[in-house]
This record gives sequence, C-alpha cells and structure tokens, in this order.
Amino acid sequence: MRLTTKGRFAVTAMIDLAMNAQYNAVKLNAISERQKISLSYLEQLFSKLRRAGLVESIRGPGGGYILGKPADQINIAQIITAAEDKLDATLCNRKANCHGGAPCITHGLWENLNQTIDNYLSNITLASLLEQENQNKNSEHVVSLTHIH
Repeated sequence: MRLTTKGRFAVTAMIDLAMNAQYNAVKLNAISERQKISLSYLEQLFSKLRRAGLVESIRGPGGGYILGKPADQINIAQIITAAEDKLDATLCNRKANCHGGAPCITHGLWENLNQTIDNYLSNITLASLLEQENQNKNSEHVVSLTHIH
C-alpha cells in the first residue's frame, strides 16, 4: 500500500488552510507558495475536497477557501479518502477475489492493515494536529529563549 502524493499534499494543504483561514478565506496561491505545491495540483485537490464537503470556496475579492466544517470534525482519513478515493493494502480492492475468485491466503492480513490504518487516521483531526503544531512552536520558543541567557 502506498499513500500517494495526492494524499500527502491534501493533508498538508488542509493543515495550512486550518492554520490560516481562522479570520479570512485563504487563496490557493498562498498555500502553494508556503507549501511548495503547484497551484494547478492544488486546484485539482481542492476540487475533490470541496466535493467531499471538507472545504468551501468563497468568491469575490476576499475569496479563497475556508474549512467546510470545524477543524475538530475533519479527520485525516476523510482528507485522504477525498483526495485518493481509497487507501487499500489489498490487491483486489477489498473484493476478496484475489486468488481465482476467492480470497488469497494473506487477504485477511491486508484487510486488517486497512482497518488499523483507517482507525488510526480517523482518530486524528485537523484540530489535534493544529494543537500539536502550536505546542511544538511554543516549546521551540521556550528553548530559544533559554539559549539567549
């Protein structure tokens, strides 16, 4: 199983959006510059994220994107699913027909891995990642202050 660039960039862009859209809509070119992701790629991703209800587009001069729901109601599994369509470790797309119409001998192993990954990513919200990022920034600030003396 692979988490593709689509999924990774979608998560990165959504974290950036959550960090920067607290007061105003965020333009994709700003995310593109901050995260070094091509604007055309972001446009494709945000189209998928919008269809999934994870972001909303705001038109007009102050336009851009905002979160489609509160950060504590958006989990990483939802973002990856919207961007990638699915994350699947099986070779049969979870159909259990990988060995001549029947499950292969390792089908259960890969299906359990799918479930474990989905459970893990479903329990991480954008809000929890933002909180973690803020804690990291605060601890870096404290460390830098202690080195000043």
